[in-house]
Formats: sequence, structure tokens, C-alpha cells
Amino acid sequence: MLASLRAEIESTINGNIQLVRGLVAVIATDPTIDAARFDAIASALIGERSQLRNIAAAPDLVIRFMYPLAGNEAAVGLSYLTNPAQRDAALAAMRAREMVLAGPVDLVQGGRGFIGRLPVFVDDPSFEGDVAGKRPWGLVSAVIDVTRFYEASGLLREDLPLRVALTGIDSDPEDARVFFGDAAVLDEDPVVADVSLPAGGWRIAAVPRGGWTSTPEGVVHFRLVLLLAGLAVIVPAFVAGILYDRHRRQARELAVRERELRILSRRLGLALETSRIGVWELDLETGELRWDERMKELYGAPARSSAFMLDDWKDGVHPEDRDRVVAAFEAAVRDETTYTAEFRVLRPDGTWSWVRAIGAIHRDASGHRLALGVNWDVSDDVRRKMQLVEANRSAEARNADLEDARRQMEQASLHDSLTGLPNRRFLDERIGGPGRPDPSAILHVDLDRFKQINDTLGHAAGDAMLVHAAEVLRRGARAGDVVARVGGDEFVVAVMSAVSPAGLCALAERIIGEMSRPVPYQNHECRFGASIGIAVNEESDTSSTKQLLIDADLALYRAKNRGRNRFEFFDASLKAEVVAHKTLADEILGGLERREFVAFFQPQFDARTLDVVGVEALARWRHPTRGLLAPAAFLSTAEDLGVAPLIDRAILEETLLQSRRWAAAGVTIPKKSVNVSAGRLKDESLIDGLRDLAITPGELSFELLETIFLDDEDAVSKRNIAQLAEMGISIEIDDFGTGYASIVGLLQLRPARLKIERRLVHPIVQSLEQRRLVASIVEIGRSLGIEVVGEGVETMEHVSILRDLGCDVLQGYAFATPMSSDDLAHFVRQGSWRAMAA
Repeated sequence: MLASLRAEIESTINGNIQLVRGLVAVIATDPTIDAARFDAIASALIGERSQLRNIAAAPDLVIRFMYPLAGNEAAVGLSYLTNPAQRDAALAAMRAREMVLAGPVDLVQGGRGFIGRLPVFVDDPSFEGDVAGKRPWGLVSAVIDVTRFYEASGLLREDLPLRVALTGIDSDPEDARVFFGDAAVLDEDPVVADVSLPAGGWRIAAVPRGGWTSTPEGVVHFRLVLLLAGLAVIVPAFVAGILYDRHRRQARELAVRERELRILSRRLGLALETSRIGVWELDLETGELRWDERMKELYGAPARSSAFMLDDWKDGVHPEDRDRVVAAFEAAVRDETTYTAEFRVLRPDGTWSWVRAIGAIHRDASGHRLALGVNWDVSDDVRRKMQLVEANRSAEARNADLEDARRQMEQASLHDSLTGLPNRRFLDERIGGPGRPDPSAILHVDLDRFKQINDTLGHAAGDAMLVHAAEVLRRGARAGDVVARVGGDEFVVAVMSAVSPAGLCALAERIIGEMSRPVPYQNHECRFGASIGIAVNEESDTSSTKQLLIDADLALYRAKNRGRNRFEFFDASLKAEVVAHKTLADEILGGLERREFVAFFQPQFDARTLDVVGVEALARWRHPTRGLLAPAAFLSTAEDLGVAPLIDRAILEETLLQSRRWAAAGVTIPKKSVNVSAGRLKDESLIDGLRDLAITPGELSFELLETIFLDDEDAVSKRNIAQLAEMGISIEIDDFGTGYASIVGLLQLRPARLKIERRLVHPIVQSLEQRRLVASIVEIGRSLGIEVVGEGVETMEHVSILRDLGCDVLQGYAFATPMSSDDLAHFVRQGSWRAMAA
């Protein structure tokens, strides 16, 4: 009874496994199987009579196909290599190159099952792994439902007269754990049998359902006598029974295997039909070719035809592919290797399709050579491949266009659009720095008188001059040098190879000479020049290219200050000037923050009465280390910094403050004159700032240099002058006689005072000509109703002459030097100047 039950178990498990082996054979033939074909084959294998619950295929050990998908979606995409629960069993199957049966296990989707994992290997002549020519494709995994398996094996029959127990989890017969039945059976002296599986096995133990019968005392002798008496009858019958049982078991096993073979054959045929694979066989001795129905359909052969020859196949291959395909087939036959090919089939009706063929050479039992293989339609695959190739070609073309566009954008970003020369960014990114060449010298070129051409003839003329200048620099530069346009009319020549100072001088002179030549433009001859600053990269100097550009710019500044149309080198003295200028600029800014700029006052006297009629407020800097500094030491740098208006404002505020102190001390000073810079006069916020100060109308005058206002057409300055007059602040023209003032300008401005510059006053003692010049200025002021102040009065002789010439007010060292506010108050109260004048 146990032997029969064991056979039923083996038959059931092997039948399910053989079904899966059929699918493995299909995949080994067509490793490019898609999901639709897999589902069609798997659905045919999982029928009502099988115990298969689902089938999965895992190319490269990653589950890609699953049937049925419903309820098993989570398994798709699972990698056996990264899943700890599946990895060892999957790798064991691949190493063993045969099926491994695991279980029973609890399934994620519910229930329990056995899992059979079958490795798949495909023919690949180029593969040189463990078995040459056999490349691992992946795994096919099938789940056998335990309940349906137990039912099909008869283990769950209610009339089963045995109590059984199955051991050997994961097909390991040495594993004593019970996975089916009653574990107590193992302790009741059971009959034991081995269940053979494709890989490993189980053990089944059984005892009668009613238990073994106990033996009574004294019955042993009786039974012995009975046994001896019956042996003569029983032994022949027993031997006959054994032979009969063996025959019946063999007949049953043969029937089971025939049934399994029929099922497998039917399902394999269904799988081939579903996958539309054609099978062919060629007798290499006779050339006779046998095609199945699918092959006939692929080649357009009549369905009723049965006899084919090798030439029929050759004629069906597209003429353009025939020589290649036939040569490959003949080589495979000669070398008895696997034959693979992909070619077009041209049917009799003129239609064609792509076919993939796989075949192998083998010998039958009699040594007769045969070729067996399959064909299937791969037109869709080839069409998709061609579409991918075309898409890839289009993508490469687009990438090439994008690369061209990127290069053009980079070219545009690094070059000047007008002249085509490199620009400032090019210099910053391509010259100097890690891994880039360092220039040996830099020439900074600035065009002289370019603005006049641009303003008079227009921007088109200016552009033409820039293009001409760029061409001059290109011709003048040496091979390998970089010529760049870095500003409106500024260019840079980066000398990239070693050059001597004499060579740089020759280059600069050549450029200046070429730039000085007239340039014809629309019936005009345009003339401009060039100023050049040169900075040399000394070997001991660690300056960067950026610093060289700064040094060359400073040298250019010096060239322009020294007359233009020339060149200058950056040297130690210029560097010292730059350092000193920067130091002074930093100190000026700090001095403003610390309120170190103060007002000193020089009295002004009535020429006839010698009464104090006013003071001029002069800026002084109480430098923390250099002492008291006059404007000559700092004013130019302050103007470069743009902070001269801030110094003017500080002196004005202190003047107003001190005037209040003088009045409180009983010191009367009717007029206070304060210098104002050109920048402050052109400040649109000047008037709003003055309204915040307590200014008494008539007490304050602003001194303007003649050269910064008279005949100036600046609208903001004129508007500020008019509003100053409305506030009661009068205007004085300082240093009159040294500029280019016109009588018209004086009439327009109507200043309250003209101050004759000291250089005109000083020579009047010795020079009659200078005396007449001063007399003319006094006469101009008198005729226009303008008070005249003589500056630089150093002697009493100056006082006498200026009084006789009609000068109204005197100011100079003959009376007093500039002094602090306290000293001025003391000076006015003391009146000591009167005794000096007497």
C-alpha cells in the first residue's frame, strides 16, 4: 500500500515538473521571448488537471514575466541576487544546472506551495563560461499548490487505510522534520520508503490507521508451527504475487508516463503554436527537408505540400541575404556547430518578412546525420531595431547640432561681435592661471580723440575706427600673441612669448605710428592716436595675469597724463605712487569717519578802513602722524575718490557752528566764504541738504573756481546757483584771471565778488604791466557792480598799491595767516594788524 502511494506521489510531482520543462525548452530556443508569448504558453501549461499555481520567468535572475499576473504583481521586478530569502536557492539551481525543488513554504499571496526552480541555458558559440557554448539565460520558477498536490497524490483520501508522515523539507531526505501527516507515526515502528524527486527526495513513513496488533503470550510456538505448515502453500503463491505486483506496478508506471508524455506533447505543441515557431528537420545525406505547418506559412509554401528539398529553402531566402545565410549554414554543417542566422524570406506572392533561425547538427542511433532547428518571424523586432537605429542617428545629429550651437555660443561669449577679437572674458578664462599660459607682457592700448570722432561723425564712424584699430593691432602683434578688445575704445595685447624691453618699445612705437595715420571714412579723414601702458611679467614676480592688466592700466593712466599718443612702462616708481595713492585714499576715508578735517579761517579786510569784513574758510586735515595738512596734500586724491563734496560739507558745517560762537563772544564777522567743489555744485540734492542748516541770509558766500563754472552750460549747476541766491547765499569767483571767463559769463552769473588770483597780485610791486592788468580787473568788477578782493597780499606795499587801484577787500599774509577759530576770535579782539598797517 505504501509503495502504491509513493508511486502516485512521484507521478504527480514529476508530471507538474515536466510541464515546466516544456516552457524551459521554448525559452532556450527563443531567448528573446516577450510577455505576450510567455503568457500564452504559461496559460496553456496551467490547466485544471495540473497543480501549478503560477509560473515566473527571470532573465538575468530578475523576474520579468509572471502568469497569472493578478495577485502576483509584487513579484515582478524581484531580483534573486538581492533577495536574501531567494538568493541561495536560485544560485544553487544555476550551479547545479538542474531543477531544485524547495518547500513546502508559506506563500506571500496565501497558502503553501512547493517551488521548483529550473535553470535556462541558451546556445551561444562565443560563450566561454563553465560550459562552453552554453550561456546562462536565467530561471523559470513554478509554484505547486500543496493542497491540490496532496489531493492529486491520494494523501487526503478519506478511505486511506494508512496514517502517513512525509519528511525531507527542500528535497533533503536527511531532513527529519515532518511537513505532512502525523509526526507520531515516526514513533510507531512505521514502514518507510524513499520518494524520488528530480533533485533529491522525500521519505514517507506509514502505519495502519488502526495501529499494529499486539502479540499474546504463548502464541509464538503456535504461529511457528502454523508458519511451517503453511509455507508449502504460501511460498509459491507469494512468489507469484510478487511477480504479479511488479508487473502491475510497471504497467501502472508505464501508463502514467505515457499519460505524462501525451500531456507534455500536447502542451508543447500548443506552446509552439502559440509562439508561432516553425520546426524543420533536414536529412543531410539525402537533402530531404521536412517542414511543419508554421514553416510552410513562414515561407509561403502550399499547406498540402509535404516533400521539400534544401534548394526549396535556399530559394525562399531573399536574394540579397542568400549567399551570407547559405554560407553560414554550410559552415555549421561542416563543423557540426550550432547554426544561427537572421535573414529575409521572400514569399512567392512577393511579400517578405524577417526570420530568425537556430539549428543544430546531430546523429541518430544509426549514425545518420540530421539537422534540426526552428524558425520564427522577427519582423517586428527588426523594425523596432531599425527605428531605434534611426532614432539614435537622429539623436546623434541633434547632439552634433547642439554641440555646434554650444561652440558658437562659447565663441560669441568669448569674442567681441564688432571686431571679432577676444574679449575680457577670454582673457580671464584662457590666459594665466593653473594649466594656462602666462603672458610675458601686456600692452593696454587706449585710443586718443576717439570720442570726438564718435560724437561728430556718429557711431558708425566710431565702429569703423574700432575695426581699423583692431586690424592695426592684429598686424602689429607677433604670431602667438593675443589681441583683445576689453572696453569701448580699449584694447589689450597679451605678449605670450619672451620679449625684451627694447622689443616691447618697438612694438608700442609701431602701433602708435600706425594708429596716427589718417583713416578715410565717407569723404572724411579721421585722425586719432593711441596711448599705451606696458606691464612686464618679471620672473621673480608672482603677479597674476589680472594684476598685470591692472599694472598696464596704471601705466596707461600715466601715459595719458603725460601728453597722450605715447607709451609708458609700469615700474617701481609708478607702483610706489599707486601704493601711496591708495594709502592716502584709505587715510582720507578714515579721516572723514574720525572727523579729522577741520576749518581754518583767513581774515579779509576793507582796503580803506582795514576793518575785518569777512573770513575765508579753508580746509585743513589734522593727520594723526603727519600733522596739519593743507589741501594740496589731499584734495586731488579726495576728488579722485569722489569725497571732496563730503569735505566741503564738513567745512561748511564747522563754519556755521563757529560763526555762532563768534557772535556769542561778541566778535563780529559779517561775511563767511566757503569753497565749493564742482561735484558738489552739480549735486541735485545740494539745496535740500542746505535747507537742513540754519543759514542766515547774507552771511554766507560760496567760492567757485573760475574754471569750473563760468561759461559752463550745465543745467543742474545753473539751477543750484539760482536757488542759492534765493536762500541769500552769494557767489564769489575764486582765482579770477587764470581761466577762460567771459564778460557774458559774468553778466549771466552776477557774482558778489571777484577774487584776483595771488599769482597776478604778487608781481605788481615790480611790474607795471602786471599792475595795469590788475587795474583792468578791478575796473571790470567796478563797472559790473562786483566787489573785488585781492588775494596774496604779502607786504604793506601790496596794500598801498591795491588800495590805490580801487580794490575793495584785501586778504593775505601781510595781515594774517589762516588760523583756528579760537585764534581768529583772539586776533579780531586784539586788533594788532592796525598797528602793523600804520
